[in-house]
Amino acid sequence: MTEEILNAVRQVIDLGGPVVAVLILVSVLTAAVILYKLWQFRAAGVGRHAALRRAVTHWDAGARAQAQREVAQGTTYLQPLFALAMDHARAEGIRARLEAEAETAFAKLERGFRYLDSVVQLAPLLGLFGTVLGMIEAFQSLQSAGAQVDPSLLAGGIWVALLTTAVGLGVAMPTSVVLSWLESRMAAERVIAEQGFATILTPAGTAPEAPRKTGLAAHVA
Repeated sequence: MTEEILNAVRQVIDLGGPVVAVLILVSVLTAAVILYKLWQFRAAGVGRHAALRRAVTHWDAGARAQAQREVAQGTTYLQPLFALAMDHARAEGIRARLEAEAETAFAKLERGFRYLDSVVQLAPLLGLFGTVLGMIEAFQSLQSAGAQVDPSLLAGGIWVALLTTAVGLGVAMPTSVVLSWLESRMAAERVIAEQGFATILTPAGTAPEAPRKTGLAAHVA
């Protein structure tokens, strides 16, 4: 089975030339990056924040001890940040610290997105470049044939040239789907973090501080 796949790949490379070989190499690297990102998301616990959601609900209801127990049960990369928020909820500047730490964690999870986006943008263009080169070669062969023009010669050259475009699109389209899914997951992670921090630092029922009376108002009081 493996030998058959390798033979098929060799035939495609022989037909499409170096451009197809580059696209196949890019597809292998892209598959490796995607598999790594899936493993990284799973190891970080992306999307598995049930314990943290329960903790935020308890905190908002005033059950602080229960909330901290729920946070301690969390196993995702956001767990230390939620614990830090609860331990220092009244500390000055804690929101900026939490946001900075969260963005650092998000940046690690989003590493590799730029490469995948480049593949989505450049793979079709690389395939089109191969098609243009193939068309040039086909018309050169047609010109060399002179008066003895064989339509099959031109047709064969065209379908071989179009093969590179097909390979380029075949690399770009699934990469685009996976990248969109990964980006949507990270957008949801940001919403969870922002909502959790806002609830912990400003729980329901927190009375706003009364404005200080100054000037004439303070004198009258």
